[in-house]
Amino acid sequence: MDVLRYHPLLRLILDKELDREDEKDIMLSLTAYDGGSPQRSGTVVIHVTVLDANDNVPVFSQTVYKASLPENSPLDTLVITVSASDADEGLNSEIAYAFDHASDDDINVFTLHPKTGDVRVAGVVDYEKKSSYEMQISAIDGLGLISYGSLIIEVTDKNNNTPVIQLKSLNIGIPENVSPGTEVGIINVQDRDSEQNGQVHCSVQQNVPFKLVPSIKNYYSLVTTGQLDRELLSDYNITISATDEGSPPLSSSKSLHLSVADINDNPPVFEEQSYSAYVSENNKAGSTLCSVSARDPDWRQNGTVIYSLLVAEVNGAPVSSYVSVNGDTGVIHAVRSFDYEHLRSFKVHVMARDNGSPPLSSNVSVSVFILDVNDNSPQILYPSPEGNSFMTELVPKAAHGGSVVSKVIAVDADSGQNAWLSYHIVKSTDPGLFTIGLHSGEIRTQRDISESDSMKQNLIVAVKDNGQPPLSATCSMYLLISDNLAEVPELKDISYEEKNSKLTSYLIIALVSVSTFFLTFIIIVLGVRFCRRRKPRLLFDGAVAIPSAYLPPNYADVDGTGTLRSTYNYDAYLTTGSRTSDFKFVSSYNDNTLPADQTLRKNPSDFDDDLHDSFDPLELEKLNA
Repeated sequence: MDVLRYHPLLRLILDKELDREDEKDIMLSLTAYDGGSPQRSGTVVIHVTVLDANDNVPVFSQTVYKASLPENSPLDTLVITVSASDADEGLNSEIAYAFDHASDDDINVFTLHPKTGDVRVAGVVDYEKKSSYEMQISAIDGLGLISYGSLIIEVTDKNNNTPVIQLKSLNIGIPENVSPGTEVGIINVQDRDSEQNGQVHCSVQQNVPFKLVPSIKNYYSLVTTGQLDRELLSDYNITISATDEGSPPLSSSKSLHLSVADINDNPPVFEEQSYSAYVSENNKAGSTLCSVSARDPDWRQNGTVIYSLLVAEVNGAPVSSYVSVNGDTGVIHAVRSFDYEHLRSFKVHVMARDNGSPPLSSNVSVSVFILDVNDNSPQILYPSPEGNSFMTELVPKAAHGGSVVSKVIAVDADSGQNAWLSYHIVKSTDPGLFTIGLHSGEIRTQRDISESDSMKQNLIVAVKDNGQPPLSATCSMYLLISDNLAEVPELKDISYEEKNSKLTSYLIIALVSVSTFFLTFIIIVLGVRFCRRRKPRLLFDGAVAIPSAYLPPNYADVDGTGTLRSTYNYDAYLTTGSRTSDFKFVSSYNDNTLPADQTLRKNPSDFDDDLHDSFDPLELEKLNA
């Protein structure tokens, strides 16, 4: 400061700007000198106080403030405190803090105290939503001077998110014939956490033929590990688990439903290896024989079974003419009525085919057994009922009791007990003279022949089988008690006289009925002429033995049921046309056997009287029926 000279008034002039922030008080010493000699002076001290002006803006303590905050921090958590200073004083130094140009999201998450500069949590801090916040803050003094600073808040991650499993693609229907390693689905796994918290490991539950194979980042392929079989397991519920590496680790799981699609890989399988059907003969056409059943474990049309008969022949005829099978149910029906005597059993093959593409099939054999029923009456082979003549056996007068005099031979086309034959004498001239073997059919004498026994013996023999109900047949056996043929001519006279007596009876009846002599005479003349024309004659046959070719084609040989044995052969030797020829006797095979040459045939008229005398005609007719 310069000294002002010679001025009665002194002015203090500011030579440069003052800065209160540098020096707020200035002390000046003012000395005044006079002009005398010695020169005198005076000194005065001037105290200058510099008043504050708002010439300083607030200054932040840091240009950039940085803070770290864990996510999900509680509300009102102090994040950081910002501060600024102002060199001014008083009102000029009062500073207010605020966020400058901050977004609504930031303002909703954090608050800044205008006086203290405390930054606190005001909302939800979510790392996955926003991992860092960068905001500008302002500091303004009382008179409007403002300065700016930066605030960066880094949100640290916490393991608060479980892994999320997303199914990107899935083949719901997997063919059961896919090879191992086939991809059936793609899985994406996401974890919103970071670093270790976001590292995820995926796995598939055990005991399923599937596994996860890592693909690109966060993607996995679901592939098969073994052969699938829909018939064993048609559906799979697969659980996929994902676990992160956080502390503590978090995990999640997702269930997938997979269905195995069917292919036609199984042929129909019959429940039994073979079937047997039993049916009684004379069955009705269309009757059920049996039922076959086959199962196919495949699905829908692959498992639909259709039954059919394989082409074959039975006795030269197509098998379809014997049986038929229901294509849907497998029930086998008879097409015709069966006859046990012609066909006892046959075999057919049934095919079971599915509807797959290509179709699969299997076969099974069905054996049909025809059961015999008692539908055949015994057939008498000897004595033969054919022709108008009847076989006559000669019985020696000296035959002892127990001697075999003849044999009834019969067969039955049935089988089993239906063919067991028994022989019974139902009528005889002398009931106590002859007996017949129950099962052999041999006619024997019960006692010795006596002179009082009638020469002509007539037997009616019934042959009965053992069926239910039993069937029977009857035959007439004519026995002549004589030692030689010399006595045989008497048969004609006896027969003739017997016939005349019978005609006489007829004439008497006619006389009573007509009551006219003329008509009676005509009837007698006609009757006599008729009788003379029918003279008895002897028919001579050879051996009584029945050759095998004579037997019926379906003859069932049951031992002891009346078949003729080779030990009984009867031969007769007579001269043709001779009434007085002697028999040529051939010794029998045993003493009790009637000599074979004592067999002859005679006209049935020779025994008509004996039959009518011994039996009631109606009863005889019933027995032969």
